[in-house]
Amino acid sequence: MSPKRDYYEVLGVDKNATEGQIKEAFRKLAFKYHPDRNREDGAEEKFKEINEAYEVLSDAEKRSAYDRFGQGDGRNLFNQDFAGVDFGGFGDIFDAFFRGGAGATARRAPRRGADLYASITITLEEVVSGAERELDITRVELCPQCQGTGSQPGSQPSRCPKCNGSGQIHQVQQSVFGRFTNITTCPQCHGEGKIITNPCTQCHGSGREQRQERIKVQIPAGIQDGGRIRLADEGDAGLRGGGAGDLYINVSVREHQLFRRDNDNILYDLPINFAQAALGDEVQVHTLYGKVMLKVPAGSQTGQVIRLKNKGVPHLRGRGHGAQLVKLLVVTPSSLNKKQQQLFEELAKELG
Repeated sequence: MSPKRDYYEVLGVDKNATEGQIKEAFRKLAFKYHPDRNREDGAEEKFKEINEAYEVLSDAEKRSAYDRFGQGDGRNLFNQDFAGVDFGGFGDIFDAFFRGGAGATARRAPRRGADLYASITITLEEVVSGAERELDITRVELCPQCQGTGSQPGSQPSRCPKCNGSGQIHQVQQSVFGRFTNITTCPQCHGEGKIITNPCTQCHGSGREQRQERIKVQIPAGIQDGGRIRLADEGDAGLRGGGAGDLYINVSVREHQLFRRDNDNILYDLPINFAQAALGDEVQVHTLYGKVMLKVPAGSQTGQVIRLKNKGVPHLRGRGHGAQLVKLLVVTPSSLNKKQQQLFEELAKELG
C-alpha cells in the first residue's frame, strides 16, 4: 500500500495531532466520502485514501515509522508491515463507526400503524346534498384479549436470556484500526429484548389480529370527482404503543344522465323548437334541487346560455353555490306534416 500524498494532509490534521483528533477527522471524512452515501466521481478513491492514511496514523508504530521515513523511503516498510493483513470491507468499518445498534433500537421504538385505502362511488345528487355511507374494511387491531401485549392475560413476557433484554448482541472484533464492537440485532428476540413464554390464545402472541369493521363515512357536499377523505386513526393499529394509521377514501362520482359538472357549475342542455326560440316561452326544467320554471327570451339563438343562480354545487370550502347553466338548443324538425309544411312556407315568404 503506497501513500499517494501526505497522510496528515489527507486527514486534514497537524503532524502533532493526538490520537483522538486523528480518529475524529477520520470519522468525519469517512462519513462524507463513504461510497454508500457519496455517488460523486472520485468519492470511492478518496474514501480508500482516507482509510489508507488512518490505517497508518492510528497505529503508534506505523505512525512513528512514517514520521521517520516519510512518503518516499518508508514505502517498502509499509508494504512489509501490511503484507498478508486482511483489512476487511470498508462497509463493515463504516457500520462499526456510525451505525452501531441504531437498528435494534429502532425496532423497539413505537411504530405507527399502516395507512389503509378504500373507494366509494356516489351520485351527483349526493355531491350536492352531502351523504353518509357505511364502509366495511379489514384492518389490524390490537388483540382485545391481551390488549396488544401478546402474552396470555395474567402473564408477562420474560427478558431475553441471549441479549439480557437489550435487544442487541455485542461482539468485539480486532482489525488494523484496533478493537471494534460490532453490534447486531439479537437473533432470539429479534431486537425486542423480551420473549413471550405464554402466548395469548387468541392472537397467538402477535398482539394484533385482523378484524372487519363497519365505518361510517361523512361525505361533504361539494366534493370533487377523485377527491379524497381522510379518517384519522382508522387504519391499522400501531406497535409498542405507536398510534394507528389513517384511512383514506377515494371518492368517484357516477356520470349523470342529464347534468354535467364544470367546477361548481352544473351544465344542462335544453332543446326548444323554432316557435319557442322566436316568440319566447316559459318552460319547466330539471335541476338537482327539483324542477323550476325557466323563461326563454324571444329571439333566443341556439347555444345561448341562461344562468340559474345557486342551482349548482355547494362550494366545498366556503359559502354559497355555483349556478346551473342552461344551454338552449334550437331543434330543427326532421319531418313535417302538410299543415306544418304550409305554415313554414308562409313564414318563409313573410321573412323574405
